Amino acid sequence: MPVAAATEPVNFDEPVPVLGNARLLLHRQFVSAFLPARRDVIVALPPDYFRTGFRTGRHYPVLYLQDGQNLFDASTSFIKGSFWDVQTTSDRLTEEGVIEPLIAVGIYNTGVARMEEYTPMRDPKLGGGKADLYGRLLVEELKPWVDRTYRTLDGPAHTGVGGSSLGGLVSLYCGLTWPQVFGRLAVLSPSVWWARGGMLPYVRRTRPEPRPRIWLDIGLSEGPAMISKCDELHRLLERRGWRKGADMQYLRVPGGRHNEDAWAKRVDPFLRFLFPAK
Repeated sequence: MPVAAATEPVNFDEPVPVLGNARLLLHRQFVSAFLPARRDVIVALPPDYFRTGFRTGRHYPVLYLQDGQNLFDASTSFIKGSFWDVQTTSDRLTEEGVIEPLIAVGIYNTGVARMEEYTPMRDPKLGGGKADLYGRLLVEELKPWVDRTYRTLDGPAHTGVGGSSLGGLVSLYCGLTWPQVFGRLAVLSPSVWWARGGMLPYVRRTRPEPRPRIWLDIGLSEGPAMISKCDELHRLLERRGWRKGADMQYLRVPGGRHNEDAWAKRVDPFLRFLFPAK
């Protein structure tokens, strides 16, 4: 699918450091031409970002993550105190030299509109189906703004997208629909059951080029329906040519539940797989 320029400028207030952290910046009230709800965006910069200089310094890969309020700040998460703590984990792995330094961008969900925006097709009972508009928001509006504002590396080899539950579903959809933009996918506990498994036929008929690298996982305490659909997605991806350890990793987590604490434990392994140090 072609990538067009943003139809309108992205409007943001000046960023606010979060928790007194100059490398964790909250941009409030993102305005989109595609979807009516405004949303905040939080940007976590790598440890050496300010040491390398603004004009001639290093440029970094970028990982776009859904449900931004659950990623960096325990006070804003859906369940207070239960969050992914992405920056701490990313900083540690960077300092250990096992992953590339990267910029993580968390896009806050919009509450009641979350289900509509994160679902690729309409469910007969639950509605939804606006993931294409949400994907255009990411590709045509937010990403160009991030690239203008921060020192980023462009191209699918340097750009990832990820999330959990419905956020995992929409991230998989975006990666398969815009493979020329997103080449690294973190698909945690995806809601493949949505719309009677409607994502599976979409995976069958799409032929992304270049083919993105995919981290896929499921917790074995998330329920039979979640597990069976995720297993089916894994088998389908294998039939489509993805190979374990090469361009796909599938993790079935014993005791893993469908919550932020469980997903926080998978940040380390999915970063290692998607953004290994060169």
